Amino acid sequence: MKKTVYGAALGAALTLSATGIAGAADLPSYPYYTTPAPAPYSAYSWAGPYLGATLGYEWGSVDNNPTRPTGAAGGIEAGFNWQHGNFVYGGEADINLSAASDTFAPWQFSNPWFGTVRGRAGVAIGNVLIFGTAGLAYGGLTADTSGNLSESHASFGWTAGGGAEIGFTPHWSAKAEWLFLDFGDHHYSVTGTNNGLSTNLLRLGVNYHF
Repeated sequence: MKKTVYGAALGAALTLSATGIAGAADLPSYPYYTTPAPAPYSAYSWAGPYLGATLGYEWGSVDNNPTRPTGAAGGIEAGFNWQHGNFVYGGEADINLSAASDTFAPWQFSNPWFGTVRGRAGVAIGNVLIFGTAGLAYGGLTADTSGNLSESHASFGWTAGGGAEIGFTPHWSAKAEWLFLDFGDHHYSVTGTNNGLSTNLLRLGVNYHF
């Protein structure tokens, strides 16, 4: 009788132990430390309006005249971008003051001011935008002579170029840009011929994006 009671008790104990081991095997394991998942990547947005300033160097030549005006140039610009995926496009306008001038024999030619209205399109790689640009150029060309005679004309022409822009905060970006500008010729009485300006512009700029 005692052997039977002991046997039943031992069988029940073994059954409970097996059940506990199986249940423990089903419990999820929790490590003592887990590395947090990285924050999701957020692409830089180029879309919207912006306003900025530029400063650079201009060098060029005057048609039918040996002068080659060079000098510093700087101004303000404004534009608007649209963005679809990595493709960014929009428009930009600027107005600039220039110290570019040169003197040869009796003539001095200078380009005191100029501006552009351009389309812009490019590819964004994160916070870097690589772009091309082309459009309308306009500006003034002044001819002075040693006899204190001066003549100025405003001309329209075209411009094209390209560059790169880097966004270093959500609202601020910096850019480097090269433009070639070709202004139309005008007849100058002080030179007795048609003169116009073709010039290169290499500049740096900073933009604020709204």
